[in-house]
Amino acid sequence: MTRRHRIGAHTSAAGGVDRAAAEAAKIGCNALQVFTRSPRIWKGKRPAKASIERLAELRHRHDLRPVAVHGSYLTNLASADPVVRARSQESFQLEISNAQAIGADYLVIHPGSAAGQDRETAIKGFALALADAQEGFHWGSLRLLLENTAGAGATLGRTFEELAELRAAAVTLCRVPIGYCIDTAHSLAAGYDVASEQGLEDTLEAIRNRLGLDRVHLIHANDSKAPLGSNRDRHESIGEGHIGSDAFRRMLRHPQLRDKPFILETPLIEDSHRENVRRMWDLAGEAPQM
Repeated sequence: MTRRHRIGAHTSAAGGVDRAAAEAAKIGCNALQVFTRSPRIWKGKRPAKASIERLAELRHRHDLRPVAVHGSYLTNLASADPVVRARSQESFQLEISNAQAIGADYLVIHPGSAAGQDRETAIKGFALALADAQEGFHWGSLRLLLENTAGAGATLGRTFEELAELRAAAVTLCRVPIGYCIDTAHSLAAGYDVASEQGLEDTLEAIRNRLGLDRVHLIHANDSKAPLGSNRDRHESIGEGHIGSDAFRRMLRHPQLRDKPFILETPLIEDSHRENVRRMWDLAGEAPQM
C-alpha cells in the first residue's frame, strides 16, 4: 500500500505552539512548521510546558509529522560583524533548545549573509560559529536543515554547491546531524527551472550530485511571484505564480520526491492557507487529512 503524502503548512504559534498544531489539523495538514518565538527579534523564551504537552497530544491525535521549527530571520552565523555573530549564536542556541523541547524533528535555518567578506571566509565563519554555539548540545533525534536561498545580495546558499560547502565545513568541526530543506520558490529564483518537466529532472540531478537526495528531508512548497533566475524571494499561492500547478503535480507525484514532506509557506491572506493545502492534496491525487 502506498503511503500518504505528508503535506503541511507553517501556521501561527501566537498564543502557544499548540495553537499552530490545532490550526494545521483544522485546515487538513498532516505535517507542521512553526516558529517557537518571534523570528524578528533577538530575544525569546521557551514555550510554556502546558503548550508543549498540548502540542504532543494534538500531534498524536492528528498524526502530525514531521514537525519543523523555522529559525529566526535575524540569525546570521556567517556574519563578519562580531556583535551580530555573537547575538546569532545566542539566538541559535535558543532555537535548538526550543526545537528539542517541543519534540521537533527538524530545525530549518537560512545559512546567512557573506556581506563584508568573501564567500569562502563567510562559509568558514558559519561553520566555526555553528560549532561554537552547539557545543555541549545533544541533538538526539533533532536534525538541522540548511535551506537554499533565492540568492539576493550576499546571501549564502543560492547554489546547491554552496549548500554542500556549508555542510562540509560544519561537519568537519562538529558532530551536527545536518541535512537540507529545498524551497521551490527560492530554487526557481536562483536559476533552477523547477517549473518545467525537464528543468525538474535537471534540478533533481543537481541535488543528487551535489547534496544527495537522501539528505533532503523537507521541501518548502511555494509558488513564486518572481521569475526564473530573478534572485528575488517572493512567495505566491500554489498555481498562481511562475512555477504553476502542473509543476507541483509533477513534484508531488515524482517517484524521487513522493516520500518527502511538503510544507507550505505561501502568503497568508484570509483563508488562503486552507485553500493552498487543499490544492496540494488535489495535485497529489489524495483526499485532505481529516
